[in-house]
Amino acid sequence: MKGPTLSVAHLSVSLGRRSILSEVNLTVNAGEFVIIVGPNGAGKTTLLRAVAGLVPSQGEIVVGGVSLAAMSLPQRAQRIAYLPQGHVFHWPLAVADIVALGRLPRGAGADLSEADRAAVALAMADTGITEFAARPVTTLSGGERARVAMARVLATEAPLILADEPTASLDPRYQIAVIDMLRRHARSFGAVAAVLHDLSLAARNADRIVVIDEGRIVADGHPRDVLTAERLVETFGVKAEVLEIRGAPMIVPWSLSEGR
Repeated sequence: MKGPTLSVAHLSVSLGRRSILSEVNLTVNAGEFVIIVGPNGAGKTTLLRAVAGLVPSQGEIVVGGVSLAAMSLPQRAQRIAYLPQGHVFHWPLAVADIVALGRLPRGAGADLSEADRAAVALAMADTGITEFAARPVTTLSGGERARVAMARVLATEAPLILADEPTASLDPRYQIAVIDMLRRHARSFGAVAAVLHDLSLAARNADRIVVIDEGRIVADGHPRDVLTAERLVETFGVKAEVLEIRGAPMIVPWSLSEGR
């Protein structure tokens, strides 16, 4: 197995007087696609934001063998690409120009190099937005904007992608396409850690599932071992059938459980 792309040790985050994450330890190895799940408010987004250096934290974060604290902002941007929730675009920039922003950490300026143009073109082709290249992003639908945001992240060619709900607002076709892109990136460039709420989509695509509850990691392992009926009751407060379809788990929630 290759060495870790991401190593997190004893990570804690407090916002005001509220503890959001406590003593989180997580490793994402090179080539891995790790999906983080958990109930609302468990700390999933905060974990990604802490790894990206966007919120203050305690503990150690190492990316590609280098401490996050020792990296300059340009170095962080070259090693980590962060896709937040929401995909909000405030200015009517052309789609191709927005995707090209992903090349800024690579030193791209007003005139893109051949390598920059190739990376932008590939990212737009992979996300199915080439036809929108000249259109103002503000004229696109929510799902189309989500694909533009994904293309910008892919264009960075950063080894580590942190993706927070990357399939939100997407129809089933593009949900599958985006997950496939993230998996390919992990295999080819480095590693991916993504937050998903769709447990079945997570179960059939992740190399590992990490479950966060109340700011702590409560399970970490193969999807079949982690997403059990007992875990779904304990962590998510739902009774569910865990089926197997084409060799992959399928989670079918049926009702609320008592005591959650």
